[in-house]
Amino acid sequence: MIDLKYLCAEIEKAARETSVFILKESKGFDINRTEKKGLNDFVSYVDKGSEKMLVEKLGLLVPEAGFVAEEGTSKKIGLKYCWVIDPLDGTTNFLHGFHPYAISIALKEYDEIIAGVVYEVSGNESFTAWKGGGAWLNGFRIHVSEAMKLADSLVATGFPYSDFKLLDSYMKCLTHFCKYTHGIRRLGSAAIDLSYVACGRFDAFYEYGLHEWDIAAGMLLVREAGGRVSDFSGNESNLTGEEFVAANSFVFAEILEIVTKFMKN
Repeated sequence: MIDLKYLCAEIEKAARETSVFILKESKGFDINRTEKKGLNDFVSYVDKGSEKMLVEKLGLLVPEAGFVAEEGTSKKIGLKYCWVIDPLDGTTNFLHGFHPYAISIALKEYDEIIAGVVYEVSGNESFTAWKGGGAWLNGFRIHVSEAMKLADSLVATGFPYSDFKLLDSYMKCLTHFCKYTHGIRRLGSAAIDLSYVACGRFDAFYEYGLHEWDIAAGMLLVREAGGRVSDFSGNESNLTGEEFVAANSFVFAEILEIVTKFMKN
């Protein structure tokens, strides 16, 4: 039996140690040392170096666990446990010297996320959650907001950067939220967006075209903070990030209805 509270403290420690490398490399970073994985999809030696450090550290915590890591530095398969890692969520922000960006780490037991940490490197904020243990920010318990309706909500999203097949529908949806909420914010890191939903800074979030490593830790944070997550059809299990909605429990049904209206028709 894994002590999840203790494990989260150790995951946070690994993230903090890795962030020292990221912050050091951010000073005078040369954007010309960047590689391109796809359209507007970038990776640097900082992403890869951070991931290698995390794989090494996390591998000591749960030796039998496998890895799903964005940069593919480990292909190890675990039968029961699996780490899901984004070593630098918000790479484009990092490349341009723009904050925020984060390290996102989750541990799955079979198909269930049981522990998660999102460490915002630039802000020194550590969001942690474990199954049944609530959600925490730098040691203090956090909860989703108490906004009762979208009209009183601040909504976060991420703009499509390489997958534009739903762009027209997305823009219609975005227009609706611009008109009928307190406003829209786009930070450039889904992990941080979800962390901010968990602590009540944002009331809701939606995006498409994400990956498991973008949402795994943040998804647990939102749930343990009292919120809900699903895809655009309302399914709340086996989420991949391809379609994603998160919100407090009061406005969840409302944002899901609107997103479904524009994005699924």
